[in-house]
Amino acid sequence: MKKIEKHDQDVIRLHNKQMILEIIKKSRPISRAEITKITKLSPTSVGRIVGELCEQGLVRETALTSVGVGRKAIMLDIDPQAVFTIGVDIGKKVIKFGVMEFSGELLHEERVEHIALQTTPEATAAIISETINLIIAHKNLDKSKIIGIGIGVPGVIDHERGIVQYSSTLGWRNIPFAQFIQDKLHILTVIDNDLKVKILAEYLLGSARGSRKTALIELGTGVGSSLIIDGDIFRGGSNSAGELGHTTLDPNGNMCECGKRGCLQTYIDESAILHEANRIKETADIQQLFAAAQNEENWAQDIISRTSLYIGITINNIVCMYNPDAVILCGDLVENYSEIVPLIEEQCGQVVWEPFRDTFKILTSELKSKSIVVGAAMLVMNNYVDKS
Repeated sequence: MKKIEKHDQDVIRLHNKQMILEIIKKSRPISRAEITKITKLSPTSVGRIVGELCEQGLVRETALTSVGVGRKAIMLDIDPQAVFTIGVDIGKKVIKFGVMEFSGELLHEERVEHIALQTTPEATAAIISETINLIIAHKNLDKSKIIGIGIGVPGVIDHERGIVQYSSTLGWRNIPFAQFIQDKLHILTVIDNDLKVKILAEYLLGSARGSRKTALIELGTGVGSSLIIDGDIFRGGSNSAGELGHTTLDPNGNMCECGKRGCLQTYIDESAILHEANRIKETADIQQLFAAAQNEENWAQDIISRTSLYIGITINNIVCMYNPDAVILCGDLVENYSEIVPLIEEQCGQVVWEPFRDTFKILTSELKSKSIVVGAAMLVMNNYVDKS
């Protein structure tokens, strides 16, 4: 029992430490008294945590600043360029890079075209390493200040060992990818599932700020999800929590690429939607389908309405299971065709179980295409703060 209590205390302590550091980053310079007011922690707790952060060199005290008649307070600040992290997003057709300052701002962004399924893991590691070396040289970065590289990878990831266990998007199995990069660059490298770092980014810097429990649903070429609770990513037993696309909607339904019938993604991912459209009229892409709907072609409107219904059902299932206070919709389907969002909200009004209808907000991604790069970089930054 004592071990459990100590673990809980450690989790709370780390959460409070990260929270206070983020407040200082966003509101700098700021006094201890202001932090106490914002966090509602005791002055003693705030003082102790601020003391730790100052000892670790993450926070510094500035000159005395007047905060009222006859009163002065020591203000707290950070050095935005004290350390850097690099975030990487490995996608199907492009690899994105971002250099993040300690403040959380992206100092530089880069992208490199590549076809994942035509590139070996070793060749991908070489591309990433070469690009990072070029960025370091181009931005004249002090390599000793780069505390780590974070990489978001689609698939089932053993983040503790840095192994890509399975990625259908990349065509990889059991690849020690973090070690590949670390061996080339001699910089600490961590990898994680792309949606898990994406929800971390939205929680810290995007649309989920202020949320206690957020679920994220990605809709596009596939269907996935992730969950964050008080800043902790929900991982499940093998870091595989969130494989929403392969939950069963109808055991006698459409055949999925995984070999099962009736998987959710066979009803709401882009290939499933296009398959349905082409049964009625030749449709080259999703854009053509939405154009037909805007032209008031009933067949197209019906398909989009049915897709919205299935997404509404998906939201209901997640809300019933986890009771989040926010659900973020992201991915190409909602980011490129935002007109589907009010249709989804309308369906939720009908299909979400009544006790949950007013308990959560439906949001869209604030960071969008940057979210995985930002989340991967923040993953490294958080690990650095936790271990400092």
